Amino acid sequence: MAETMILPGSVVKVKSASDTYYGFKGLVQRVSDGRAAVLFEGGNWDKLITFRLAELEVAPPAGKGK
Repeated sequence: MAETMILPGSVVKVKSASDTYYGFKGLVQRVSDGRAAVLFEGGNWDKLITFRLAELEVAPPAGKGK
């Protein structure tokens, strides 16, 4: 099965277990040179962090439950 391409606007999840942001979901702002800048928003903080593409996986956006 082919991997989904990570593009700006994609919702991604950090899959590197050794990373501080492991399991966090964020929105890709830009992609270049094998890296992606991911925006994390949470309550009263916003953070833009750069990751290698290998450290990320595309995640379905969180939806409202029924």
